[in-house]
Parts: sequence; C-alpha cells; structure tokens
Amino acid sequence: MWDVVGQDHILRQLEFGLKWDRLAHAYLLAGPAHVGKMTLAIEIARAVNCIARQESPCGVCAQCTRIAAGNHADVRVVGKVSRAEGEAARTVIGIQEVREVLHQVSLKPFEGSRIVVIFDGVESLSDEAANALLKTLEEPPDQVTLLLLTANEDAILPTILSRCRRLSLLPVPRPQMVDALVSRESCDRERAEELVRLSRGCYGWARSVLREPELWEARGEVLDRLAQVCRSGLEDRFAYANELAAQFSRDRDSSQQLLFEWQRWWRDLLLIKEGADGYLHNADRAEELRLHATGVTTAQIVGFLERINKTLTALEQNANARLACEVLMLNLPVASV
Repeated sequence: MWDVVGQDHILRQLEFGLKWDRLAHAYLLAGPAHVGKMTLAIEIARAVNCIARQESPCGVCAQCTRIAAGNHADVRVVGKVSRAEGEAARTVIGIQEVREVLHQVSLKPFEGSRIVVIFDGVESLSDEAANALLKTLEEPPDQVTLLLLTANEDAILPTILSRCRRLSLLPVPRPQMVDALVSRESCDRERAEELVRLSRGCYGWARSVLREPELWEARGEVLDRLAQVCRSGLEDRFAYANELAAQFSRDRDSSQQLLFEWQRWWRDLLLIKEGADGYLHNADRAEELRLHATGVTTAQIVGFLERINKTLTALEQNANARLACEVLMLNLPVASV
C-alpha cells in the first residue's frame, strides 16, 4: 500500500507500470517544496524492490522496511546536504559524488532487485555532473531506476528532461489533506484546517510542523522580524538586507523561502485592501496585517510585490545578493502608521 497522501493520478500510472512491467528507467518528480517528492521517491524504490511483486509496495517485507529505514544498500540519495555538523549547505551537487553513484549503477544490485538513485534537487547539478548524468540517461543500465526530484524544472537541461518520464506532483486537495492530518498525525480538525491553509497543500510541511514544533516557532520569528523591518527606518532595513544576503551565501533555498514569506505577507495586504480577508494565508496574523494595510496604498503593495519577484529572479540569475537585497529594502514602502 502506498504511503503517499494525494497524487492519485501518479499512483495510477505507477500501478499500471508495475502490473505490466512497463516502468521507465528514469522519472522526473516535479512539484513545489514539501509537496511529497521524496516520500514518493522512497515509495517507488520500495515498489520496484518489494518481494511481494504487487502493484504497490507491501510495506512489511524486508526490502520495504529496510528502504523505509534508509538502510538499503541499493538505494542512494544524492543531494545538497552538509557532510559535517556546522558546515554550510552546498549550492551545487558536484561531479565527484555523481561519479561515485554512477559507478554503483554499473554494478549488479547487492541486496534488492533494482538499484534506485534519487537525485534530490537535480536542478542543482553542476554542469559537469549534469553531463555525466546525461550520459547514463542516454544508455541506462539494466536493473537501475533513476529518480530526479525538482522544484524548478526550468533550470534543468532540456536533454535531461527529454530522457525522463515526468510525474507532476500537485498540492493535496484541502479535504483529503485535512483527513490525512487527522487520521495519520492525530491532529484536531481545526488545527489541521489551519495547517492546510499555511502549507498551500504541501503535506510534508504540515506534517513536519506537527512533528517538530520548533518549525512553527521559527515561522513566528520570521514573521515578527518581517513586520519589524516594515516599521523600521533605513538603517535597520539595510541591516536586514545584509542578513538576507549572508543567508543566501550559506543556503540559497532557505533565503528563497524567506522571500516567499515576504511575498505571502504582501499578498495578504493586497487581499485585505480588496476586501478578501477570508483568503488570507497568514490568517493567524489578521489583526496585524489589517493595521499594516491601513498605512500603505494598493499601488504601493502591487509595486513591492513586483519588486520581490524581480529580486527572486535576480538571485536565481546569480546577481550580487547584497545589492539585490538592498534595492529590495530601498523599495519597501514606508507605512504611515
């Protein structure tokens, strides 16, 4: 049985492929952050190695349990992870690690029926690493399944995309996600409704918040700082720009998520201006948002949202992070309250 919430359109494809032995050698799992790409990848790894040989992983055989526990010799995950405590996250997946894992796929499976390699954030492959992967995709070894995970497929070489079967993960519908949080995570329904709204249908984020309360506290700290900067003078705004630029140099993904929080906050301000309070993302901050909205105009809100989008684009194109963040803060409207 699949341990996946939502994504029924994908599971039907996989079940057909498992039943008739028509699975692809490489899949691209595309979707927003925390939507469940890694969960689905692990489930595919279990399904192709499951001893029961069913249309879905049994979940109880030795192969399924070892893969779920991360202890299977034939399942490898390659991603932008730190190798030592306190080490900054890498910005690219380098050629050396890709070479190591591609050497493994040239060998026979050690304990399962298929070798599965999961590239977590394939858009972050260096040019050399991407070309090495491409060669393997062009001549895929037998008994190997490659799973490429991405939240930004536009940044992937078209030649790589063309050699993978695309599985597009969608945000989980609200009723289904609420039911899953209640039944699987023992969450009360009111709290589940709130998390579904904040997660924008990404089940992984909501589950993580329930299991790790410090993530909820971290969100609160981010919003507190954001609101403070919106009320501050130029000196504090420039200090914040330097903080954001420094974070970008350490971890691009987290700094991008921080800018998304800014985007959602200012979107909420626009919704308030347009009388659509019922659709607020940060509904738990409604009163604070309403107070902020009284001090800015609709034109200012729209203009700053455009500036946030330009900043995100500039950072993706490797612009000077400090300069881009300082320009963003210079364009931050000064509230009149």
